[in-house]
Amino acid sequence: MAKTGLGCEPAIGSLTPSRKREYRVSNRLHEGKRPLYAIAFNFVDSRYYDVFSTVGGNRVTVYRCLEGGLVAVLQAYVDEDKDESFYTLSWACDIDGTPLLVVGGCNGIIRVINAGAEKIHKSFVGHGDSVNEIRTQSLKPSLVVSASKDESVRLWNIHTGICILIFAGAGGHRNEVLSVDFHPSDIYRIASCGMDNTVKIWSMKEFWQYVERSFTWTDLPSKFPTKYVQFPVFIASVHSNYVDCNRWLGDFILSKSVDNEIVLWEPKIKEQSPGEGAVDILQKYPVPECDIWFIKFSCDFHYNAAAIGNREGKIFVWELQSSPPVLIARLSHVHCKSPIRQTAVSFDGSTILSCCEDGSIWRWDAVQ
Repeated sequence: MAKTGLGCEPAIGSLTPSRKREYRVSNRLHEGKRPLYAIAFNFVDSRYYDVFSTVGGNRVTVYRCLEGGLVAVLQAYVDEDKDESFYTLSWACDIDGTPLLVVGGCNGIIRVINAGAEKIHKSFVGHGDSVNEIRTQSLKPSLVVSASKDESVRLWNIHTGICILIFAGAGGHRNEVLSVDFHPSDIYRIASCGMDNTVKIWSMKEFWQYVERSFTWTDLPSKFPTKYVQFPVFIASVHSNYVDCNRWLGDFILSKSVDNEIVLWEPKIKEQSPGEGAVDILQKYPVPECDIWFIKFSCDFHYNAAAIGNREGKIFVWELQSSPPVLIARLSHVHCKSPIRQTAVSFDGSTILSCCEDGSIWRWDAVQ
């Protein structure tokens, strides 16, 4: 287990915005009474950077941000299972460039929706419990990874429908996995975190031949030799409670627990002794009233800023490329009081969306 390094104290951000960017509410929508758990822009395809999607209950809705704060509904998909409750979504694309939406939730089945044809492309059955997060590999956007309550992380090829790798077992998570993310440039690496209070870094390097085989596999997906990755290359205890969101920032990791802050830290991995190493905590981004779990932060395409909501309906926007951390904006509206489960920051950071427990979507635009 990685130990926290001594010597350097982390730089803690001030909650007084110093380089302020003005945002104003330009739209608000109400999808219904069901909580909305996830919202995300499509960063996979440059034609659709202004398109976003939400999930709540058994419904997936696709929207487009228009000029002047307008939002257009493009399509909606309602799952045949009335008891389904989707918790997560990720944009992906097939190898021919078809835009796909990958969603999962309480029943553990991952649905791949062809957003061009507006129909189900594939369904993946494998997880033994609910799916808490799905992320797409930006370097190979037909690969997605899913984090589940069944204590595992799975790597899927959405083109062939194959479950390639399962990250679980002797060195795996000991409780629900709540979040997972691909490294932005090291195609072999992922980070996962969960209710066992740890963040684990995994490597696919020695299993990469199976990833490549998954693209040319012609037999039934169920006959593919799915491999277990039982041991992470690094285990970190940065938080003392559930870790419900982690994202790579270059080789550093941003992670969040229920202790009212996002932490930026550096994993110092000892390659010769997997699982061991040290953690250097670099910065802390305070987020008041963010002490309930399953609140996820988001970043713009270039990772210049991170936005996170809290249980009172407020949003904090932090600049990521500065030290000590700089609060860019603190967004609140008199009618937004419901917990914000996730935010979505547009490609250039000029629009921030949030989805709330009360079924509402809020659009904030930067004042030029």
